[in-house]
Amino acid sequence: MTDVDRSEQADGTQGAHGPRQGSGTHEGGTQQEGGTQQVGGTQQEGGARGDGAQQEHGGVPAAALRTLPVPDLSLVVLVGATGSGKSTFAARHFKPTEVLSSDFCRGLVSDDENDQSASGDAFDVLHFIAGKRLAAGRLTVVDATNVQSEARAQLVRLAREHDVLPVAIVLDVPEQVCAERNAARADRAGLPRRVIQRHQRELRRSLRHLEREGFRKVHVLRGQEEVAAARVVTERRFNDLRHLTGPFDIIGDIHGCRSELETLLGRLGYGLVRDALGRSVDAVHPEGRTAVFVGDLVDRGPDSPGVLRLVMGMVGAGHALCVPGNHENKLGRYLKGRKVQATHGLAETIEQLDKEDEAFRAEVGAFIQGLVSHYVLDGGGLVVCHAGLPEKYHGRTSGRVRSFALYGDTTGETDEFGLPVRYPWAEDYRGRAAVVYGHTPTPRAGWLNNTICLDTGCVFGGAMTALRWPERELVNVPAERVWYEPTKPLATEAPGGADGRPLDLNDVAGRRIVETRHMGRLAVREENAAAALEVMSRFAIDPRLLPYLPPTMAPCATSTEEVGSEGAEGGYLEHPAEAFAGYRADGVREVVCEEKHMGSRAVVLVCRDETAAAERFGVPKGVSGALYTRTGRPFFDDPETTERILRRVRACVEEAGLWAELETDWLLLDAELMPWSLKATGLLRKQYAAVGAASGAAFPGVLGALEAAAARGVDVAPLLGRQRDRAADAAAFTAAYRRYCWRVGPGAADASGAGQAADGAARAGLGELDGVRLAPFQILAVQGRSLAGLPHTEQLALIDRVIATEGAVASRDAGPAGGGAVDRPGLLATTRRIVVDTEDEASVAAGIRWWLELTGAGGEGMVVKPLQALVRRGDGRLVQPGVKCRGREYLRIIYGPEYTRPENLRRLRVRHLGHKRSLALREYALGLEALDRLAEGEPLWRVHEAVFGVLALESEPVDPRL
Repeated sequence: MTDVDRSEQADGTQGAHGPRQGSGTHEGGTQQEGGTQQVGGTQQEGGARGDGAQQEHGGVPAAALRTLPVPDLSLVVLVGATGSGKSTFAARHFKPTEVLSSDFCRGLVSDDENDQSASGDAFDVLHFIAGKRLAAGRLTVVDATNVQSEARAQLVRLAREHDVLPVAIVLDVPEQVCAERNAARADRAGLPRRVIQRHQRELRRSLRHLEREGFRKVHVLRGQEEVAAARVVTERRFNDLRHLTGPFDIIGDIHGCRSELETLLGRLGYGLVRDALGRSVDAVHPEGRTAVFVGDLVDRGPDSPGVLRLVMGMVGAGHALCVPGNHENKLGRYLKGRKVQATHGLAETIEQLDKEDEAFRAEVGAFIQGLVSHYVLDGGGLVVCHAGLPEKYHGRTSGRVRSFALYGDTTGETDEFGLPVRYPWAEDYRGRAAVVYGHTPTPRAGWLNNTICLDTGCVFGGAMTALRWPERELVNVPAERVWYEPTKPLATEAPGGADGRPLDLNDVAGRRIVETRHMGRLAVREENAAAALEVMSRFAIDPRLLPYLPPTMAPCATSTEEVGSEGAEGGYLEHPAEAFAGYRADGVREVVCEEKHMGSRAVVLVCRDETAAAERFGVPKGVSGALYTRTGRPFFDDPETTERILRRVRACVEEAGLWAELETDWLLLDAELMPWSLKATGLLRKQYAAVGAASGAAFPGVLGALEAAAARGVDVAPLLGRQRDRAADAAAFTAAYRRYCWRVGPGAADASGAGQAADGAARAGLGELDGVRLAPFQILAVQGRSLAGLPHTEQLALIDRVIATEGAVASRDAGPAGGGAVDRPGLLATTRRIVVDTEDEASVAAGIRWWLELTGAGGEGMVVKPLQALVRRGDGRLVQPGVKCRGREYLRIIYGPEYTRPENLRRLRVRHLGHKRSLALREYALGLEALDRLAEGEPLWRVHEAVFGVLALESEPVDPRL
């Protein structure tokens, strides 16, 4: 590799120079990151490039090898004159994709690697690519001469922009060797000797200043032998503990409250270890859990030395990890002899430490010096720091990262107490890793956008709080007393408060890719997202109460079954035989057939009380849940009507004992709300009723005229027969949709007998909801877990228990004035079902008979589902979670009065179901993802991302009749 006259990058810009430091890896120029920590008794070590077992390396004996440690995320800058062997060195020690060569970039922009006039553009390209790699967290090596300070300054500045460490590897090879290597290359044979000499002079001037320029590691290899003997070893960053998966107990700010800390550790299950003087020096969990302290161990409280002794012992024994707080940082500077102001509790800590011996104070100073600003744990899913950390800083190493981790960020303003107003970074956080921190005292810990502050002000008389991970369970103990009077009340001072700004347009706008656990990456088109945004922003309920939208459902395969042996009455478009055969082909033996109710899909979120709703979903007082449609719209404009239904469901759940049995304060139910006319009044009047009214007005006159003509001897028999058939079809159409419509309110009674007398409704406490039926058929999720994987028979058994209690609940609500028990409570409806073995002909025949009985009595049909949920085929793909098999007369509403005529049926049987089935599976996977994220306590924007995806997919063009 040769880079000649420094027309390359000669912009004269000087980089900011940091203070002189040693060559150890550290963050910024203020404090070196700590050394190796013992975790679980095992020392953390960096990995190495190459095979450490080799006896020789490029012909060099192993004993002569020189190790060059390089952080696994850093910007490595090779420095050396043209011909010094940088490209060969890079190819030997780094991956080809890690190396960015100025020669190669020059060739990219000019087709000639030696065209010096293209150097400016070439370095623009090199810096751009390097920035992209560093932003993505990739080790990057710059292969260029880099002998001029202005060239290096740009690279140091680039490393600082991306909060990675710049590392210099200098190849100081004799001038004669460089000249011979250039002469051996045809494209460099004519290179003037003065170019090499200039590079050598610039290199000599640079060697003593590289650390002051900002390089955090400098490796100088002098001569060919040292270059050949070098071996690059990648070191894991001190903050990278992704290999530790816990479980963890993360403990918030302690501030010298040793007694409360000991109590909290005991509640978490740790056993204290005491020294000969009875002082706590360690704590061990019998199940091997690891404690993680978020800093601010000292100041303000009664026993900062006791806290330090215990925490240092736990860290030293491998039973804990600890990150520094701003109070440790200040104490560390004091112990180094720096001038600091003894404010905010430091004076108390100094007084307490003065009673300890010099050895203990030295141990404290070394401990603080060794603390690392933050840790990335559990495969990258957990970040622990003191003051919080945006995602772009996770795993990074710089002074800026350390400063943010210690102090957070401020708006530049001060509040009425003279304290800085902190920037509400957590409100805008969208990272995948959970960030657990402290620093800013708050009355109680609560999740906000996958972040949680554990500083609940123990020293101010609040509590000391710990988070169990991965359980996400909070454990706290109250303060024994107010140890230090707070400057201001404990409250979140950030704009937006605890609710924050949970949703943002950027979360849903444009083309989106949603990661799901059951179908991988699913794409949402920009135009579909725009349509969903229109619906969601204008018509949907409060997004905090919208954790799930049900997926569309594909119909079974098209049937060729005929009605009657001769087929004179037409045939079926959908038939259970195809549903059973389809699942049998997918390897599903047992299926459950559930009655398809004559209503509208509804999702019911019911909380135990308003307090539970406020705590989990952040809704205002007076709201205890939600009842909404499959597009997220409220079913009722009147909130009191919704609350009346929720009260009945809540009371039945309580009576059935499910709150305690499922260990939850809320339930999310999938259901049908009846009658269909309750939601679809406009559709019924404008579309279906209009057709029925027109046929009712036209056909009597037509038939009368034709019958009169036939009486006069006119040969109109064929025409009269066709019109009579058409009139019969129209009457069947009117009868079909009328089955789904009935009056609601006092005195209402539905055509199917689902209604209830007005006095009965009053006694049941339903009032104006007389005639309304709610048929829940699945419990989707409860507190802490998704139930979507529960077998459907078990789901329905739980729901049957809830429905069975309604009589007792209604009687209690009615009271003595109601005249005793109510025979038919009227709100909750059972979902009838039958289990079918798809490989047993008798069982299949029984399932078909059951469907014929349902539809023959006017029912809509049934939904066929695998008995076991979340079923996959042999190739690993998801099986359809359910297919609908609608009755022959119900389909008359969908396809028109005359759809059963043979000529129409032949045309309608050419149905293309592929897109509908794909859509159903994608929406199902998104729904499952939303439930998993909800159960795991992920932030609202993450749950809403999947919910919004379901609504967006609903905008994909597909035959609406399917």
